[in-house]
Amino acid sequence: MKYLFGPVNSRRLGISLGIDIVPFKTCSLNCVYCECGATTRLTAEPAEYVPTREVIAELDAYLSTRPALDSVTFSGCGEPTLHSGIGEIISFLKAAYPEYRVVILTNGTLLSRADVRESILCADIVVPSLDAAGEDAFEKINGPAPGISAAGVIEGLAAFRKEYSGKLFLEIFIVPGINDGRDEIEKIVQALPRIRPDRIQLNTLDRPGTDRGLRPTSRGELEGIASLLGGYEVEIVSAPRAQETRRADEGSAGTRERLLATLGRRPSTVEDLTTALGLERGEIEEMLRGLLDEGLARRERLVRGDFYSLGDNGPEGRHDDEKH
Repeated sequence: MKYLFGPVNSRRLGISLGIDIVPFKTCSLNCVYCECGATTRLTAEPAEYVPTREVIAELDAYLSTRPALDSVTFSGCGEPTLHSGIGEIISFLKAAYPEYRVVILTNGTLLSRADVRESILCADIVVPSLDAAGEDAFEKINGPAPGISAAGVIEGLAAFRKEYSGKLFLEIFIVPGINDGRDEIEKIVQALPRIRPDRIQLNTLDRPGTDRGLRPTSRGELEGIASLLGGYEVEIVSAPRAQETRRADEGSAGTRERLLATLGRRPSTVEDLTTALGLERGEIEEMLRGLLDEGLARRERLVRGDFYSLGDNGPEGRHDDEKH
């Protein structure tokens, strides 16, 4: 699959088929915590970065078998609302496959544009980010493209909330030492009445980020921050539930391709891969040994364990064509 990936077992969305509609690391932000690495094309200009009709054709071919999914999710290694055809793709999904929940994971930076807001109004769930409401913290964490500011993001979120009738889950990614202090949290709290999220999702580092010096926020620290967020429903993002099924028809070649696609989008431990792909640990370890021997994967030891990612001989095109 060129534009689809997974299904993966998302910590937030259950069994999720990913849709990746911008080239690798084409984004309006360059976040220090991004598990995909530094942004290589920093832009806030929407365009048809990949052919819209090809994305729709691939979705149609995959979903025509009516696979068991919790969601179909626009995500990937960049900002999905940069794709000018996202509205057409959503309209196709709602018309042809209304049984599937359509989710958009977005950094929210383009919601100040009326055309972008209109294009995603039919989605069932939109999960935008607001990591900082103060400009200094926003610059340090998110590294925005020229013209993007924390104030502008908040204005866009407020405008979108007025127009959008679906579920709005606001993600706040906590970076210790930058946006975890009471003053920075209070700035976000002051913006919440305008955004009116249905839920707030507190997240923290789970895989290696762009800045390898970052540390994850502890559960206790996240709970303390949650207590400052007023009367809003707050979810502390936790590990995913075990995946119960996988596609029965994929075979060993399909399993290997899913594993490579997952490694191409995010560094993962064996435990991450067993949960995401619904496979036994021994099966994952055997495939990883083969990939390491072939130079298709590399291993790096970090605090949480051994992380695997694509090696020098990994599938071509990752940095040009392809993210959840």
